[in-house]
Amino acid sequence: MIKPWPKTGSTPLGDYRVFKLRSDRRISPRTGKEHDFFVLDSANWVNIIALTSDGQLVMIEQFRHGSERVELEIPGGLMDAGESPVAAAVRELREETGYEGENARVLGQISPNPAIMSNTCFTVLVENCRGTHPVEFDSGEDLLTRLVPADEVTRLVADGKIGHCLVVVALFYFELWRRGLKQTETLP
Repeated sequence: MIKPWPKTGSTPLGDYRVFKLRSDRRISPRTGKEHDFFVLDSANWVNIIALTSDGQLVMIEQFRHGSERVELEIPGGLMDAGESPVAAAVRELREETGYEGENARVLGQISPNPAIMSNTCFTVLVENCRGTHPVEFDSGEDLLTRLVPADEVTRLVADGKIGHCLVVVALFYFELWRRGLKQTETLP
């Protein structure tokens, strides 16, 4: 049986605005030897599946500095301290696209990379979305809103047109929900 590794210490290494880096010292329960592990701490994230009444997804295009490409994604962002996933989703959707909707609820949650990251990414479904407000971009954002038929997104993933792994996971949750295989979640 795999057991958790006891932590004997933790050292902060840096604060980089969107994440903090730390080194944790842990003991292997199998060997008893100590090892250092590096962990990125970040606020939790939210991704939004924003569905219009005529079956289209509200998506965005934006340049991503890591991939050095313009990516087709769904709206999303960092959750503020104390903010629920649903509240963050409603806020981010409105800021990034000007859209609002109804019946916002969590479809799923995932660990972005549990080997080195401590946060959670929530997928929130918002239905009957419509453009109601001007966008409110952060100074570091440059986004273009696109409406994409929901029936086309699996083809876009298969063709490599959508490549952001957390967006693919969110779209998978959406597809499971559409097939009746995934229920929405109630969070404490």
